[in-house]
Amino acid sequence: MATQSHETKYGNFDLVKTVKLDYADILVSKWRSRVTGLSVVHLDYAAPIVNGYFVVNTEIFDDSGCPHTLEHLVFMGSEKYPYKGIIDHLANRGFSNGTNAWTDTDHTAYTVSTAGEQGFLQILPIYVDHILYPTMTDAGFVTEVHHINGKGENSGVVYSEMQGRENTSGDLMALRMQRLSFPPGSAYRSETGGLMKALRELTAEKIRKYHASYYVPHNLTLIAAGKLASGTQTLLKVVQDQIEPNLVAHGQNQGPQPKGWKRPFVETPSAERTPFTETVTDVVEFPEKDESVGEIQIGWQGPPTGSRLQEKAIDMLGNYLTSSATAPLTKEYVEVENPLCTYIYFEERDTATRGLLYVHIGSVPVEHLDSFDQKLQDSFKRVVSSGIDMKRMAMVLDRDQRQLRSKLESAKGDTFSGTIINDALYGAQDGSNLFEALDEMKRYDDLRKWTSDDWVKLLKQYYIDPHRIIVIGKPSAEMAKRIEDEEKTRLAQQKEALGKDGLEKAEKVLEDAKKEHDREIPNHILTSFPVPDVKSIAWIPVSSLQEVGAGRHKNIEQHNNEDISKYVQADGSPLPFFIQYDHVESDFVTISAYVSLAELPNRLRPYSWAYLTAFFSLPVTRSSGERLSHEEVVNQLDNDTVQYDAAMGGSGAFSEMLRVSIKVERDNYDIAVSWLKDLIHGSQFDKERLQVAAAKIQQSLPEMKRDGSTVLTSVNADLLYDESSTGRAGGLLTQMEFVPQLVQRLNESPDEVIRAFEEFRSYLKDPSALRFSVAGDILELKQPRITWARHFGETLKEAPLAPVPMASETLSSLGKNPVKKAVVLSLPTIESSFVSHHSKGMLGWTNPDYPALRVATEVLNATESYLWRYIRGSGLAYGSYVTVDLESGLVGFTLYRSSNYIDAFDQAKLVISGLVDGSIAMEETSLDAAKSAIVYSVTRGVASAGRAALQSFTNQALKGVSQNHNVELLEQFQAVNKDDVLKALRKYFLPLFDPASSAAVVVTAPSKAEQIGAELDKRGYQVEQRTLDLGGEEEDSEGSESGSDSEMDTNEDRP
Repeated sequence: MATQSHETKYGNFDLVKTVKLDYADILVSKWRSRVTGLSVVHLDYAAPIVNGYFVVNTEIFDDSGCPHTLEHLVFMGSEKYPYKGIIDHLANRGFSNGTNAWTDTDHTAYTVSTAGEQGFLQILPIYVDHILYPTMTDAGFVTEVHHINGKGENSGVVYSEMQGRENTSGDLMALRMQRLSFPPGSAYRSETGGLMKALRELTAEKIRKYHASYYVPHNLTLIAAGKLASGTQTLLKVVQDQIEPNLVAHGQNQGPQPKGWKRPFVETPSAERTPFTETVTDVVEFPEKDESVGEIQIGWQGPPTGSRLQEKAIDMLGNYLTSSATAPLTKEYVEVENPLCTYIYFEERDTATRGLLYVHIGSVPVEHLDSFDQKLQDSFKRVVSSGIDMKRMAMVLDRDQRQLRSKLESAKGDTFSGTIINDALYGAQDGSNLFEALDEMKRYDDLRKWTSDDWVKLLKQYYIDPHRIIVIGKPSAEMAKRIEDEEKTRLAQQKEALGKDGLEKAEKVLEDAKKEHDREIPNHILTSFPVPDVKSIAWIPVSSLQEVGAGRHKNIEQHNNEDISKYVQADGSPLPFFIQYDHVESDFVTISAYVSLAELPNRLRPYSWAYLTAFFSLPVTRSSGERLSHEEVVNQLDNDTVQYDAAMGGSGAFSEMLRVSIKVERDNYDIAVSWLKDLIHGSQFDKERLQVAAAKIQQSLPEMKRDGSTVLTSVNADLLYDESSTGRAGGLLTQMEFVPQLVQRLNESPDEVIRAFEEFRSYLKDPSALRFSVAGDILELKQPRITWARHFGETLKEAPLAPVPMASETLSSLGKNPVKKAVVLSLPTIESSFVSHHSKGMLGWTNPDYPALRVATEVLNATESYLWRYIRGSGLAYGSYVTVDLESGLVGFTLYRSSNYIDAFDQAKLVISGLVDGSIAMEETSLDAAKSAIVYSVTRGVASAGRAALQSFTNQALKGVSQNHNVELLEQFQAVNKDDVLKALRKYFLPLFDPASSAAVVVTAPSKAEQIGAELDKRGYQVEQRTLDLGGEEEDSEGSESGSDSEMDTNEDRP
């Protein structure tokens, strides 16, 4: 790796540092304006997507949530573009899927990604205008941050988000850890998202003052990651010509270090860090009726910020201790019949002066919560006493380096976006830290020279000898009830205090704010932003060869594959089973088996979760006759592969197929195929290993029951699918009943359970059910076909190929005809609502109506489009969108973290009905933006060699369409007109809001369940109230994945 310097000036900008990576084709250059102080970084590499990260260092010394709320207000319009959501309308036209942002403790990052450079360069000056000169109106504050509606209820987009987070175990524990880890006066103590009480008291004026302090050019870094036609100068020209003059016009030409400016965190009291003077243990309760398991977070102070080698060593030490089933801590605490936790992992966080080190431990039985920290210290000391297994450490280093190389191939320069953001926050202003920060490969070389004593010294220095902070999260049923009662009381008191006049005034304030937001964006502004040409996108080429197996008929035509066809067909005789080769330029190869479970008996389907959990950690008898223990299997897999994974389905679909994937370096192709064969055919269902898998699942269930989205997904599956659905059988509700029985049966009649797993596995050996995939540089593989014959030729004989199983084949009677049914499930761990409605949709991937339906979906879902404006824009929910599932033939409407579900439902119905009957106009610009956003979505789906190869297989082998089906559809999308979209809305989406043609599931807080049920009943639904009880059984209150590789929370926004 080298530091380069060619041209050192461009207009107002001086080159700070240039770094050319010698292990990847990536050039990084950092520039700063000597006039305004604005920083620009370009990661230059070849890719079809350009990513932007625009970073503001944000420091706050209270829990008001100013950084987070300001992040939301930035998108409400700017000085030059004073229209709510205009930036997303424009971004969508530029081959993007809109803008996004997140707020962390120390920064806010605004993001945009576009297919090709044109849209990115067009949106950049407009985005900066929004960041530095937002309107920040009172109306924007009302809808986006907080308001009280006419019913006396608190709402607002930010308020809804934090209502859904504030009393979760993760947020409660993280905030307590911050308070205990940093001294008074440090901004690192703050809840930057905003606590609900503080949000209710926050004012727009306070946010404006905060903006004036921190949103200044010398505190802003513009990061562009991707290929630009004329290199970095293309970027600098836009910044110099279109952004800098506006900054100067605002008087922001005080240079990089204006008088009195203190760099956030680095030059403020937040930088003051003294070592912990004592070990502190604190208990945090979180609301949960199931009081069986809790969580633990332990924190230490790390090395000085910028100590790159030590930081990498700590990362590798954490991997050594926890990254697999044979890692010392995982083996001791997780991979046992009575787990002390279901996961344990290490985390490192950079802060000013020195970093923070955490260990997170989940699903700990409450009887072990108080003693776990001491057990962990004893474990650390045993590692010190016995020394580091240097063979294993070498494997950990090698594997991590392979994974970095793999990530560089797929994400390329975007791999280092976090490193560049970190440099903007804490790096030296002269760029002197940048070279070392990016010099990843050298750190592996340096660490390979370390001895066991070096690693032991590191463990003692940071995890044994110093004081620490222990935060114990304990579940509390009493707290769940208390929060519910307190919220009811608070709302009643608020309503009483406001009185009739106050409620009417609050409603008027809200309605006036909505009207102000409804101000129409002049059409000429939108159309002045040109839509790029699809032809400007450089697609990654994929050459594909599908061999369906002897005696079978091939259903698709393949073209332009002469080289790969000639190469493979010259390698031995045709195989009797299905295999598809997808050739892309890559140093790696991924092999996968997709197995239909259509013929699996329904009684065996609930075993799927336990089987997948245990898949890579069972003893195996290799084809050679060698018997490996489960530890030898895990260690050899980690040594041979980049990653491995077993799951149901792939690409978000085909949940009735079991998939096993193994990724290796190209030269290990034969090893990967042999592992695939032996893992499927040679694994031994050892009683102890099955008990470990079942115990882990059982212990993880309480934590899963706390998550609104997880519960919603499972209740949906329970309603819409029947017992032939493996997805339903592997869902939370089924597993809550099945897993405890499995644990009991493994103790009482293990042979019976083992026979069930053997029978389950027998269906994976059926040649008619199997489809294999090979993705990588096929022309560089040795024996691409003979390798499969050598390992599978004796076990997979000629047989007819079974069709790909579809989710539609497993629908329940309600799923086939979703009418009138509504389930309202109360969940004490949440305070907002998670909702879905489903109705009949479209089945299959070749329906001529699909292009119109796809465009209609994007018209509704696009950032700042109709659902966004009417629901999120009114503060009724954090997220709302419609869905199309071509495999099940269902369409859906979903609300995420809704503070007012009924109003959100009514607004969604209002907007779709209005579009259909013409009372709400559908703008042509919305169609243009929707079509452009689809282009981005398609491009992102094939933005790396791995993704392009996977889509080629999915299209041809599973969907039965052409290799480039998604790209070919772009022309059909462009032909869709307004009438086509309105017909699709009327036919497919309007029925979602009619009880005569839809079914609904609502997962909500107990305090809201009764009211929501009553409202749904009024609308014509037959309502069933449910809850999840303490013992893990589902009851009616009125009678009734596995793999090789698994952060302080950020406020992730604008989904």
